[in-house]
This record gives sequence, structure tokens and C-alpha cells, in this order.
Amino acid sequence: MRIHVVDAFTDRAFAGNPAGVVLLDEPADDAWMQSVAAEMKHAETAFVRLVDDGPLPLRWFTPVREVDLCGHATLAAAHVLGGDRRFATRSGVLTCTARDGWVEMDFPADPARPVEITPPLRAGLPGVTITAVARAVSDVLVQAASATEVRALRPDLAALGEVPGRGVIVTAPGDRPGLDVVSRCFYPSYGVPEDPVTGSAHCTLASWWTPRLGRAELLAEQASPRGGQVRTTLAGDRVRLAGQAVTVLAGELIV
Repeated sequence: MRIHVVDAFTDRAFAGNPAGVVLLDEPADDAWMQSVAAEMKHAETAFVRLVDDGPLPLRWFTPVREVDLCGHATLAAAHVLGGDRRFATRSGVLTCTARDGWVEMDFPADPARPVEITPPLRAGLPGVTITAVARAVSDVLVQAASATEVRALRPDLAALGEVPGRGVIVTAPGDRPGLDVVSRCFYPSYGVPEDPVTGSAHCTLASWWTPRLGRAELLAEQASPRGGQVRTTLAGDRVRLAGQAVTVLAGELIV
């Protein structure tokens, strides 16, 4: 089996979000895929089954569990396979298209509804005032006062691990010309303390910021230590997410 490591949502190696991509010629056992993802230790490892007809079956695993939607590992899989691909996933059919050195992915929008602040969230991020929760992936969105505040965050990850839902997105408007949105994402209960660049979170970020900023097309930066950029376009109940990717390793999985 062929295996790759791809840095997604970046145009240079050792930045963005690394993802494993395993190409399967036949179905694989769930426990085996989880063991491979734990061995890889990336936020997600994608498993793509190469079939002759129709969308390619695609699944994503963190080091500790399977997830329903993952942007950066989908981008990584499409990048490995040439850019233009359709994948059959737990979140429906996802279409990827290569455009001018970027891969654009057609994902479901995931708007957030306002919720009350829970004690674990208040403990993990003191001073929180605006919160909402995504309907599908259940990320809790926190709007910060400024991008400077987002960049300087030092959250209590143990407390955030007790927040109901997949994880926590902290976001604010951009802080330089041409940059619309800044965010950081934390998923300690999924084995990912801080995710470098989270494609699926931008299904919620695009839904949140597009009406507030009055622009359908946004450039978003995820301000993790590795960092990366995502272009988003909200179109009704769908979001187009675009990013670049770089392959840093290609080899053979022998077990």
C-alpha cells in the first residue's frame, strides 16, 4: 500500500497541516486504520480506496477516533491523486477541482447557532462573551475581540477537553489588508491539542463571517505555530474551500 505525508493549506514544506494519505486497493479493517492513524500521529490520516467507477471511498481518522468530516486530509488526498477527484464520505460526496495551483473542495456549509457559555469553556478561555455551536460537526465557535487576542491565546487545554462537542474554534476579523478572518482550533478530546489548519472548521467560519463582513469570498488564516491559509466561498448550503498542498514523503506501508 502506498502512503504519503502531505502538508495541506500551504505552498511550502513543513508548514500548514500535515496529513497521512493511505491508498487502498481493497477495503481495510477499521481497527487497522485506527492503528495506522495512531502510528502516523497526524491530526488526521486519510484512507482512500481506489475503485474503477464512481466516487472514491474516503475515511478520516485522528490518532484516537474516526471523524465525519476533514478538510485538510481531503485536500491532501486530492493533491496526491492529481487534484480533480470525487470522494464518497460520511458527509456525502465531496468534489475536488484543481485550479491554478490550488485545490478547491465543495463541502457542506455548517452554520453555528448561539449557545450559552459552559463552565469548561469559561475555564479554558477566560473572558469569553460570544459563543455558538456548529450544527453538524458540533464545534463550539468563540468570537474574540481581535486577531491579536486570537494569536496570543494560551488556553487551558484540559478544560477545553471537557467542552461538549468536537472542539473549539476561536476567531476574529483579520488584522492586515487582504486577510478577512483569523482563527485557531483546539480538539484535545480528539487527540489534537491544537490543529495547525482545520479545513472543516472553515465550513462554520465561512458561514459565520460572510454575512458579518458582507463578502462571499474570504481569505482566512489559521494562526497556529505552523500556520496556513484557506480561501472560502459561501454559496447557499455549500462552501467552497481552496488550499495548496506539498507532498513531503512518499513510500510503502508494509504491514
